[in-house]
Amino acid sequence: MRLPNLLATRFGRLTAFFFLYITEGIPLGFAATAIATQLRRQDVGPAEIGAFVGSFYLPWAFKWAFGPFIDVFASERLGRRRGWILGTQIMLVVTLLACMGLELPAQLGALTGVLLIHNSFGAMQDVAIDALAVNTLHEDERGLANGVMFGGAAIGMALGGSGVLFLMPLIGIKGGFMFVAGCIAAVTVFIVLPLKEPRQEIARRAAGWAAAGAEVARFSAQAFRSFVGTRGAFAGLGFALLPAGAMSLGLALQSNLAVEIGMSDDSIAWLSLWSQVISAISMVIGGLLSDKLGRRRTLFVYLALMSVPVFYLMGVLTEHQWVMPAAKGERIAPPALITAMWVATLLYAVAQGLMYGTRSAIFMDVTNPAVAATQFTAYMAMMNLAISYSATWQGIAIEAIGYPRTLLIDGITGLLCLIVLPMIKPSLTPEGDGGGALRTRVLAIVLAVMCLVYLPYRLGSWSTGAVAPIFETLFTLVFVASAVFLAAGCAVLGHSARSLGRIGLMIAPLLLAMYARRWWPQFEWLWLAIPVVGAVALAAQARLAWGVLKVVEPAAEGRAAAQPA
Repeated sequence: MRLPNLLATRFGRLTAFFFLYITEGIPLGFAATAIATQLRRQDVGPAEIGAFVGSFYLPWAFKWAFGPFIDVFASERLGRRRGWILGTQIMLVVTLLACMGLELPAQLGALTGVLLIHNSFGAMQDVAIDALAVNTLHEDERGLANGVMFGGAAIGMALGGSGVLFLMPLIGIKGGFMFVAGCIAAVTVFIVLPLKEPRQEIARRAAGWAAAGAEVARFSAQAFRSFVGTRGAFAGLGFALLPAGAMSLGLALQSNLAVEIGMSDDSIAWLSLWSQVISAISMVIGGLLSDKLGRRRTLFVYLALMSVPVFYLMGVLTEHQWVMPAAKGERIAPPALITAMWVATLLYAVAQGLMYGTRSAIFMDVTNPAVAATQFTAYMAMMNLAISYSATWQGIAIEAIGYPRTLLIDGITGLLCLIVLPMIKPSLTPEGDGGGALRTRVLAIVLAVMCLVYLPYRLGSWSTGAVAPIFETLFTLVFVASAVFLAAGCAVLGHSARSLGRIGLMIAPLLLAMYARRWWPQFEWLWLAIPVVGAVALAAQARLAWGVLKVVEPAAEGRAAAQPA
């Protein structure tokens, strides 16, 4: 039997992208719900689980870097995008099957490493699928297709999370890996293999790696210019890096607590399933309301509502004195606590769904149309970074200060983005408002100061006690942001400050290497020297005029062109 090419018809295209996005959602649901639940049942601590879930989202924060390689390296025989989708799905299956040989929780570190690789292929697949959608979807079906695609991702998360938990008594955790791999393989065989992309002439480019590197540099320069070019876009940068509302009830904290209060796998599966369904419905409602009542106004309300169920659950936990993590069977939770978990989680699903239906649109409002794909992709990547670090610090905080205080901090930090939200306004001059150079210098100064603040912290000038790992996470974000600034700054500066730009580019990998300080504390001198070097480079760039970011008025540009060189 010959399977049809789904890209040939409207219904077929919608069907194909629906199933392709299911393969993106299944691994996320499997890790964040099914595996996290089983790890907690085996008395793995919340900090380790939080780091595990956080690492799973990390590759999605850097998926923009895969785009140039997917554009440059293409196969006419396999299809320019289909070849990448086929290859990444095969690797998704291979990495999942490789996990079956690991013993949990003893080999949790190895599992985290393998799934980090797995999700890197997932992020590559996402870029290739989106590129295929851009090339094949007709203009009049893109709106519906996007809804269908996100719906597929939600169903995939429910299938990988709730579905596996329902089957857990029959197949176990290793069978869960086989089930998820089988679902992805089925989409590969029945959906991807029969696809036939419209033939496109693949442009002859320079040597592959050099061309890909040039594309990355171009992307970095465009994103840098766009982020600092207008006040609204710069505010959007801060908004994307902050937690989009309280996040605890959508991450590992919720599954950790559900296990501790005695909920069975079936109960957790039903809770997760209903949360996904309610959230999906709320996404549609949130988008419709934001179009009628205004995006910033409605998003402000949605983000504030996300903290309400978090504060409610905090109060109930405090009332029943359920503070620190408990080992399996150590305590028996009263029925009121289980009821509170259901109420808080489902109310949170409503608020989170409303927010998701509106948040992406707010970034579109401040995106420069000339570089829309570049800027919007970067915004989405940074939001994934916020999810990753939130999962990490919450796991640490649970063990250090307990559930109620963690929920309190999460509820408060989730409201910080409301301070920035009113500043996210479309600019009358999206190509730049003339303030980009000043914003760049201020950002460089702030990052330089934060790098230097790390020194007295590292030397023990003040004590952070049990929450020290949270401060370490904060400084890691500072080092990553500083590295990105220096690397992207090199691409923007170009010939105007070539030496300083290249020095910054060489320092950027060292700042990224600061992430390894937790595993090699014996190199204390190195972990003290790198922030100093980074701060010096940032301070030097803060002294530049950044004239390359100044906007030239069209009339002035014309006069300049008319003058002799």
